[in-house]
Amino acid sequence: MNSVLILITVAAFFSTLIGGLFALYLKDKLHLILGFSAGAILAVAFFDLLPEALALTEKVYSAATVLSVVALGFAAYLILDRFILLHDHAGDEALHNHKANAGAGSLSLHSFLDGMGIGLAFQVSPAVGLIVAVAVLTHDFSDGINTVNFVLKHAGTRTQAFRWLLVDAFAPVLGVLSTIFFVLPGETLGLLLALFSGFFLYLGASDLIPESYHSHPKRWTTLMTLLGMGILYVVIRLASF
Repeated sequence: MNSVLILITVAAFFSTLIGGLFALYLKDKLHLILGFSAGAILAVAFFDLLPEALALTEKVYSAATVLSVVALGFAAYLILDRFILLHDHAGDEALHNHKANAGAGSLSLHSFLDGMGIGLAFQVSPAVGLIVAVAVLTHDFSDGINTVNFVLKHAGTRTQAFRWLLVDAFAPVLGVLSTIFFVLPGETLGLLLALFSGFFLYLGASDLIPESYHSHPKRWTTLMTLLGMGILYVVIRLASF
């Protein structure tokens, strides 16, 4: 692994960690952070993961097939969410704990795939690797925020949130390292990105946005959601040039 890739891997760790610490120490403004996170996670799905999935699979799978995988991801997370709600007969605390772990675990797995994306992009060329790395580093910050938010809003403790934050911060590092040992076909990675687009669309639209509105003025939370989408859109577009 060359020195540039090592630096990017370290930066991915700290970008995620700093984002999570930001959420931990601004808990009194959590509804605004949730609003921003909702916009960020939707922007990542619409402007980063989905276009990349279509580009990686265009020679093998049709756009309709890729979008079907997105829908599958959305439906799978919907079923997971409703299954927990309908069939978990433990107390409310245990229920919230399961939901917190499911959400944080999903974000950590996505961060692992982010790391894989960086490593595989560098296998193509250093230029492609740097473009992918810029986009990944940008939303690693929001990944850290989202991970902490999912735990805290489902009645998790700050200690539990910090533990998941560390998992999420190490995930892209492990993802980069994993690409040393194998080469994943682009079309397979594309389908995985499409699946996670569906996950993120559900998480943003059905979980984060409603939660950010709960008992808080809609004007500011709406503006924060739009701001999150706008900032991530601009950065991802700049990174693609």
